[in-house]
Amino acid sequence: MSSRHSLRLDAHQHFWRYDAARYPWITGDMPALRQDFQPDDLRPLLDRAGLDGCIAVQARACKTETDRLLILAHRHPWIRAVVGWTDLRSARLEPSLEQWADARVLRGFRHQLQDEPVPAVWMQDAAFNRGLSTLQRKGLVYEVLIKARDLPAATRLCQQHDGHHLVLDHLGKPDVQAQGLREWAQQLAGLAALPHVSCKLSGLMTEGDWQSRDCRPLLPYLHTALELFGADRLMFGSDWPVCLLASDYISTCALVEQAVQPLSTSEQAAIWGGTACRVYGIEGVNP
Repeated sequence: MSSRHSLRLDAHQHFWRYDAARYPWITGDMPALRQDFQPDDLRPLLDRAGLDGCIAVQARACKTETDRLLILAHRHPWIRAVVGWTDLRSARLEPSLEQWADARVLRGFRHQLQDEPVPAVWMQDAAFNRGLSTLQRKGLVYEVLIKARDLPAATRLCQQHDGHHLVLDHLGKPDVQAQGLREWAQQLAGLAALPHVSCKLSGLMTEGDWQSRDCRPLLPYLHTALELFGADRLMFGSDWPVCLLASDYISTCALVEQAVQPLSTSEQAAIWGGTACRVYGIEGVNP
């Protein structure tokens, strides 16, 4: 009889068929990303890292992105959840969500708030807030993608929406190169005080110095997140393939492995899959 073990997941990664017009955020200084990245490219990396599966997150602001990710998840059951995109400000949001009612793997949505001209204003928009309330009422996760300067606005947003899980991507993108640890930690503390908010230990590699590939300056940020959130509200995410701008996949995993090494076995299990399974409603064991 085979043993059962808790799922180990990469809680944040992307797939795409590269097209410059569809991915304008992939700029000329990112040649490593200007190619296709598909499940067959990721699976060997997951296997090498000892991970059972992943959560695929949108990389384009269009509904066809959601449909495309759902097709991939249907073909590859190890894609355990999808975080898609839909227009939360639409007056037809509820009918839009209804078209995916049978897609149980669709567990949440995200919008690239960081790319809006003034993210703080967007987060105050009445239609956006109505849409976010709708997601929470339907038990769908919303992922908050911002930069560190917008942490206060994100905290106010999350205070207003406590009906379901909210997830902060990439630790709120601290300005590592400017050595903004203290200010970031102070702003993150308010968000971490909200029990319905979790955080992804992801995206740090590309906030550091891409050329040096020195991970040591990133560890204090991970340690701070551990102190503020605790293991039961943190989850590992590679941000693959974006992480390839600054590191390979295994080194990205190794950074988090180093940060969590002092933790107990159960705390490490939470970060490597348990938190993600609970937040996204994923069956948490493999046969």
